[in-house]
Amino acid sequence: MDTDGTHETRPPRVGHVPRPASPPPGLPPKPSHAPTAAPTLGDWLRHPRSSDGPGVWTYGHVPRAAEEPEETPTRQLISGALISLLAGLLLWSLLWNGYLGAFWLWPLYMFTPDSWAGKLPSVVASYVWYGMVATVLVIGFGRLGRWPELGRRLLSSRVLRAVQPAHPADTTRPGAGGPDDPARWPQLRAAGLGEVAERLEAEAGGGRMNDVDYTRIRRAWDSVRVDPSRMRAFADAVRDKGAAACVHPSGARDLPVRAARHDLLARQVLLGTVEDGTRNPYPRRGTALALDPDVLGTSLLAVGPSGTGKTRQLVRPVVESLSLQALAGQAAVVAVGAAGAQLGPDAAFDVVVRVGDPASVYDLDLYGGATDPDEAATLLAEAFVGDVPGIDVRRAATALAQLLGPFRAAYERFPAVPELRELLDGLPTAFDALRRDLAGQHAMLRELDARARQHGAPADPGPALADRVALLDRPAFAGFFDTTGQGRPFSLRALEHPIRVRVDLPERGHADASRMLARLLLAQFNAAAAARTDRSLFAFLAFDDASHTLTAGTVRGVQRLRSAHAGVLLTLRTLDDVPEELRTPLLGSVGCRMAFSGVTTWDGKRFAEAWGTEWVETRDVTHRTVFADQPLTRLMHSFRKLVTGKAVTTDAVTVRQVERERWSASDLAHAVPPGHAVLSLTSVRGERAAPLLVRLAGTS
Repeated sequence: MDTDGTHETRPPRVGHVPRPASPPPGLPPKPSHAPTAAPTLGDWLRHPRSSDGPGVWTYGHVPRAAEEPEETPTRQLISGALISLLAGLLLWSLLWNGYLGAFWLWPLYMFTPDSWAGKLPSVVASYVWYGMVATVLVIGFGRLGRWPELGRRLLSSRVLRAVQPAHPADTTRPGAGGPDDPARWPQLRAAGLGEVAERLEAEAGGGRMNDVDYTRIRRAWDSVRVDPSRMRAFADAVRDKGAAACVHPSGARDLPVRAARHDLLARQVLLGTVEDGTRNPYPRRGTALALDPDVLGTSLLAVGPSGTGKTRQLVRPVVESLSLQALAGQAAVVAVGAAGAQLGPDAAFDVVVRVGDPASVYDLDLYGGATDPDEAATLLAEAFVGDVPGIDVRRAATALAQLLGPFRAAYERFPAVPELRELLDGLPTAFDALRRDLAGQHAMLRELDARARQHGAPADPGPALADRVALLDRPAFAGFFDTTGQGRPFSLRALEHPIRVRVDLPERGHADASRMLARLLLAQFNAAAAARTDRSLFAFLAFDDASHTLTAGTVRGVQRLRSAHAGVLLTLRTLDDVPEELRTPLLGSVGCRMAFSGVTTWDGKRFAEAWGTEWVETRDVTHRTVFADQPLTRLMHSFRKLVTGKAVTTDAVTVRQVERERWSASDLAHAVPPGHAVLSLTSVRGERAAPLLVRLAGTS
């Protein structure tokens, strides 16, 4: 059982062989056959990977043709084959019985000596010639009747699949054990670190290295190539610790549980399979679909009602994938959800912040690690009143800065929640105490006096700010948001490190406070991701529920994340949880859009507008009754109508190019089966994948 109280099955990992365990008494006997073993690390590394578009699961992917080949119906193939067979037999019968003359025997008479007449060589030559003629007839009529295509169609039926071997053929890349074998670390050998490469190869061969170890050490080697001065330290670490070299600061080399399938070499997580139907482009039908930082860097918005699997089939796999990449030194991930959301066990994260839980080890930095009062005021204003109609966020930020600046100048820290509330309420005792401690700092005293003059004036944002701060000044949050340095606050400034964070919000008892904190985290993430000096790590923020979280400022911030090597995942039950004026900008600011089954037609209309239209070819067939003038023709038509029950008609086919919506609002609301979703992807390089109907992993 996990620390969050759920039972989860841990799938086998690359390079890990599970130990057999004896079943407890009372359980059924063990199966007679062994389960399919996970691939070894070497096989995983050598497996071919290819991609022909964003979102393709590259592990073993085989590209398909760009267009669907025209396929003749099997019934038509059979009838054509029978007709050509009968025609061939008729022609052979006519030749054999001499109805067409003996011209086809002239080559036999021409090349056969007269001395062979009536002898065995003449008989042999005759039958050889008969066989050659029959072969020519079979080949000619076979091609005319398309016998080879019919044979291939029949051989690809269930009978052939039933006799296929149980184990698939080995599709690993050739060269195992050769100089280019990735399991032998050729890049290290080329740099003269043969001993280091031998140590790593031995670790992999002995089963002591997994996919996280390989990816982490390869990442460390890439940093050595950038800065060769680290080569000696890298070599010493590998000699001393082997596969445990360059380990994550937490010491973890894997997650305690994997609920999805991952390919760390391609940094992908398998999300599902594209449906093999006419609604999807032919090259993507039946292919596996995956997400990676290349598409998550454009941010993803997912909409679907409760119970459609947004957490289990989207948020959890994505957070898990980026947590693995964080262990490999490639990413930093922050997952935000309500307390009890199944985002992973506590052991899968470095920092777990339980806001409102006295047992929480970590606290949340209300100011996001900012040291500039103006920056801190901007972040707080966006979170506190960014969703309040009629209040200018910039005026609110100015009002906060007029308090935060003097307070920090006096005490070298920002105010705690009770102190900030007193200042916003304009309590004389709080203002007098702050003035005394600001003696001699005329600039800060002028800021404080300006706030005092504006307090209570028309359009003053102070009362609204005080009401929002009061949501955090509750007994349930006593001891949280500490600014005195006595606690362990988590700040999003830590995104420059490969860190795994989960924030649990008290959604059940303090819904308004949770939404305000969610807005604060999103605003802080936008600012921290853009302010990073080292953007080599992919920074990601995942919201299990982003309802009432988005503001005009945060939506603009999401648009700028692509250039900062960062992204967000936002899930909503409905677009009605977003202010109406922000729905269109939100859909335009994200590069990936996902509609789960069960969305309303109102939400579907927004997605349909975002996905646009495409040109399709339509065929209009018009049936017209044929009226015969001749008596014999009328008699034949009457007989045909008597047999078929239908009048004789002719078909007029009109082919047109029309512009239609890729997915209409009605289709999104009613044509998406349960366990499916429609997903469009955009990569950071600008590559696009049209909306695809995807069967999500874990659904039948």
